Amino acid sequence: MKTVGLKLPVAADDLRQLEVGTVVYLDGVLYTGREGLYRRLIDQGQAPPIDLRSLSNANFHCSPAASVGNDGSYQVGAVTGTASFRFSHWLARWFEISDCRLIIGKGGMPLSDYHDHFVPRGAIYLTTVGYGTGALLGRGVKRVVDVYWLQELGVAQAMWVLEVENFGPFLVESDLAGNSLLEGASAGINSRLEELYAGLKPPALGRYGETTSRDDEVI
Repeated sequence: MKTVGLKLPVAADDLRQLEVGTVVYLDGVLYTGREGLYRRLIDQGQAPPIDLRSLSNANFHCSPAASVGNDGSYQVGAVTGTASFRFSHWLARWFEISDCRLIIGKGGMPLSDYHDHFVPRGAIYLTTVGYGTGALLGRGVKRVVDVYWLQELGVAQAMWVLEVENFGPFLVESDLAGNSLLEGASAGINSRLEELYAGLKPPALGRYGETTSRDDEVI
C-alpha cells in the first residue's frame, strides 16, 4: 500500500498525489471539532474562538481522552474518531467558515457529500483504520496547543488544538475527484451478493434482516 506523509496545514499540491486507499500520516497542527463546535458556529452563529484559516485546514471529528495535570497542562492519551456521516447537514456552511481541505473521522460520508461539498472545495476525507486505534493515534499527539470551550462543551465536544507527529495511520477514503474507497468496496461486495443466496429456499430469504427483498438491505 502507498504511504504518504503530509505536513499540516496541507497544501493543495500535496492532496493531488492522494489516491483512495493511500495510507497517510500527519505532522503539524490540527484541531478537533464535532457537533458541539458545529452547533455553536453554525446553528448559533457564534464567532470561532480563533481564526480557523490561520490555525489549520485539518479538522478531526474525534474526542480525546484528556487529563489535566497539577500544573494545569493537558495530557492526551488517546483520540477516538467519531462517525462523520452525522455532520452532513453542516458541511456546506462549515467549509465556508473553516476553509478546510482535510477532514478526518470514522467510517466516511455519503458519496453525495463528497461530490457536493468536498470536490468543489478541493478537500478530501481521511478515515481511521478499524476500531480500537485510539491509543495508537494518541502516540502521535506531541502536545495540546490550546483548548477552547472546554467548560461549556466538555472534553469530548470542546475544540482541541493539537500538535501531532507521525499521526496515523489513516486511509484516504475520498480523493479530489470524489471517489470513495468504502463505496467502491461495497459495490464490489454487493455485485456478487446474490450468488451467496443462490439455491436457497424462500423461507431462508425471509430471514434476510427484516425483509424478503435484498434490495432493501444495506451491506
